[in-house]
Amino acid sequence: MVDAIRRVFSIPELRVKILYTLILLAVCRVGAYISVPGINADVAITLFKYATGGGQNLFQLVDIFSGGAFAQMTVFALGVMPYISASIILQILITVIPSLQREIRESPDNGKRKLSKWTRFGTLFLAILQSAMYAKYAVQMNQSNPGIVLSQLMDFQIFGFSWLFYLVFIFTMTGGTLLLMWIGEQITEKGIGNGISLIIALGILSSLPTTIGSIINQLNLNSQEVGQLSFATLVVLAALFVFIIVGTILVIQGQRRIPLQYARRIVGRHEVQGGNSHIPLKINYAGVIPVIFAASVLMFPATIGQFIGKNTWIGQVTSYLSPGTWVYMFFYVTLIFFFTYFWTATQFKPEQIASDMKKNGAFIPGIRQGKPTQDFLEQTMSRITLAGALFLAIIAILPTLVGRLMGVDARISQFFGGTSLLILVGVILDTMKQIESHLLMKRYDGFMKRGRLRGR
Repeated sequence: MVDAIRRVFSIPELRVKILYTLILLAVCRVGAYISVPGINADVAITLFKYATGGGQNLFQLVDIFSGGAFAQMTVFALGVMPYISASIILQILITVIPSLQREIRESPDNGKRKLSKWTRFGTLFLAILQSAMYAKYAVQMNQSNPGIVLSQLMDFQIFGFSWLFYLVFIFTMTGGTLLLMWIGEQITEKGIGNGISLIIALGILSSLPTTIGSIINQLNLNSQEVGQLSFATLVVLAALFVFIIVGTILVIQGQRRIPLQYARRIVGRHEVQGGNSHIPLKINYAGVIPVIFAASVLMFPATIGQFIGKNTWIGQVTSYLSPGTWVYMFFYVTLIFFFTYFWTATQFKPEQIASDMKKNGAFIPGIRQGKPTQDFLEQTMSRITLAGALFLAIIAILPTLVGRLMGVDARISQFFGGTSLLILVGVILDTMKQIESHLLMKRYDGFMKRGRLRGR
């Protein structure tokens, strides 16, 4: 491992990319501790813990994704969820509007620029909407528990409306979200790994010390009395932790290899002999993107409902979408299946693969070239995608079910649960693959030893 890290930092280009990524991620963590002007972070955390209670709550999951910034009402409290929500909306619009598909297919570079511009505008709109809801929620909390908002801001009113507080709150949080979006794009373009995914993974990883502290406190090691968390429960959680990591690696890296054969062909004046090869079809072509998208889709309406209040009909409906409820798990699994197939359908192009195979004289044994090959690839990909989505959904909800049955604290079960751990492991694997590709391009041995042996 030490030799592999030394090889990584021995390449100047890769070293610059990694250092650039680490610096920008450090900026993300600094912003997570800068409170919105006029907010008392200490009081906000106390009221947040009281509002979430002991059961599983959506705000706890949002706080884990934002790395604790949500509870403290900091600049980066909204995280990158508005950006992900805008990306989901645009991806769906592209699939249902033929003109957008045609424009992106005919001019990929121009279409990509337009897609980025629309995503940014959508992020701006959603960030303003969510920050306004959060500001209203902060005012309601301040009315019942004075001290969370600076009195000078609340007293500056026109027609009974604290417009200065809303203005400062909305501009600060929206600016924080746009800064995170820019950082994520810069990491993707100039750094290593997917920037937005790395920001989410960093937020999840930053809650690890707090989770470990909660486990130690609930074990009650300083007393003879039995704690809230028993050693037997801890062993079960540790086993689930290992199972999810191993299962995630198997699902993301697993593939079915479709055998290929090449016919003899004439190149110049020479006849080239045919050969054998394969098409690697991933079991889970979308990686952990379905998990991120599903969590984001469920967070958006549920967050608005909790901001508005449980007394309204919107709040009562969205209360069923709190993490841990059967309704939440049903929609969560359904959305994982939907986004797994949706992402695979938008990214996997069997017609292009079949066309390239025909041009190169390649064929699948027993399958004719052209349309039969395309149909075979579509059918095969549909079957293995079903298996990948099913396994992904089981890994995602299994810890939540075990946590409910064993009465584990919500913050502990949500960290060791499928959502957080799936995203964390998937992002780490994706980043390591990019480092591996840089090493192989420079004629170095790969970073992941087992992957190198299989590649040969």
